[in-house]
Parts: sequence; C-alpha cells; structure tokens
Amino acid sequence: MKVVLFCGGQGMRLRGHSDTVPKPMVKIGDRPIMWHLMKYYAHFGHTEFVLCLGWQADVIRDYFQKNNDLPDWKITFVETGTESSIGERLLAMREHVADDEYFLANYADGLTDMHLPDLTEFGQQQNTVGSFLAVRPSQSFHQVLVDPDGRVDSFRAIQDADVWMNGGYFLFRREIFDYLLPGEDLVEEPFDRLLEAGQLSAMKYDGFWACMDTYKEMQKFEERFVQDDMPWQVWRDGPAAVDRPLPIVDERSGFVEAWNRNGQPNGNIKQ
Repeated sequence: MKVVLFCGGQGMRLRGHSDTVPKPMVKIGDRPIMWHLMKYYAHFGHTEFVLCLGWQADVIRDYFQKNNDLPDWKITFVETGTESSIGERLLAMREHVADDEYFLANYADGLTDMHLPDLTEFGQQQNTVGSFLAVRPSQSFHQVLVDPDGRVDSFRAIQDADVWMNGGYFLFRREIFDYLLPGEDLVEEPFDRLLEAGQLSAMKYDGFWACMDTYKEMQKFEERFVQDDMPWQVWRDGPAAVDRPLPIVDERSGFVEAWNRNGQPNGNIKQ
C-alpha cells in the first residue's frame, strides 16, 4: 500500500524551536522524525510514499534528494499549499492513489511500536471506508468528573481514564474522497459523514505511542534516543535494509530521479 504523509503544516507549537525546519524534519538523534516513521512503514513492506508538501517544502525535498544512505523507497513529492488543511492536502494528492483500493496515511509527527498489519487487517475486516489507531493521551492532564451539584466524582490522570484519542495512523479506502469536500479538514465534516454512514472504525492500542507536538515532547524523544530506548524502531529485530538507488518523483517535471548511494543522480526515468 502507498503511504501518504501530511508534512506541509507549520507546526506552530514547535516554531520556537526553529523557524526554518518543518516539524516532520525535527530530528531525533541524527535523523528527522519523518525518517523514523518512514523506516517503520518500510519495515512492514510499505515503501511507496506520497509526501504532501507545504511550508518549507524545499527542506524536506532537499533532505531526501541529497541523503545518500536511504533504502529502496519510492518517494513522490506533491505540492499541497502552505496554508492547506489536512483534508485539502488529501484532495490535492488524490490522483496518486486513485487506482488503489486501500492506502495508508499519517500526520508524520507520531511514532509507535504497533504491529502495523494489525491495523490494516482490522480495517479490512471492519470493511469501513476509514480506520485509525486509537491511543491513550500522552499528556499529563487529569480527567475530572463533576456531578450536577459541583461535587467532584472522580479525579485521575488522563492516561488512566477510559479516554482514547486519534493517534494519526490511518487506513483509507479510496471511497474516502466521496466524503471529502473542498476546503474541509479531515476529521471534522468528513469524519462526521463517515460516522453517520457507519463507515468509520478505530483500533484501540495500549502499547507505545508518542507524538512530537510540543517542545517538551521533542525533548522526551531526544531523551529516549540518548538512552537507546526507542521502541518504535521495530526494524531492529528484522533484516538489515539493503542500500539501493532511491527513486524520487517530482510531480512538477513528471520524472523519476534515481539517486545512487553516493547521492549522485543515476538519470531520469519518465514517470
């Protein structure tokens, strides 16, 4: 399946960290979080990526075109606008998955150790247009339940409450575009329509999941890297990646650029 990554947003809550690096390119150790995510998908055999670019698109494009030790991934760059919502970005790349019954999608700012085939099998068994991973909130908030008289019924950490949130790992059938109108976000009006049609499902997961939405969360990822505590690196238990030429598709030219291990182009192949 193709993997659609929404990597065009400005990541406003991380802008204090850097005004020149988009959130998916913020590093964990010596690699951008987006590389870790793509490595995760590739470990399960999904090596065709569609990157929905926007703010600081050249930073992302340059990284993948100049990196000389990437595995056998096919990457398609799609310009989707600097101010676009997730729904608008999805519509902008529709033609790249138009012939696929299913495709995967991700916000490109969260990592997990979930066995990915569990989600794809779950979504196919549910036979819904949209499926996503439901995770426990990672924030240090507390859930407060109050009775009509203002008395507190319960007070507990949000992680211990029966509260689930959208983890940003999606499986969509191509019919998702029938529920999405121009100018809309993804998880508001379109998901409401899916709910009404009984076409939305979520797989609960209690294992490791974390996102990089704030500076504090970025620090936690870096601490894990220093401690060599990175459960999302599921590929460590699998075979080593084989270095092969990396095909990169630039939709502006309609060509595939194949780059060899030394970072030099091997020539253009018409897409």
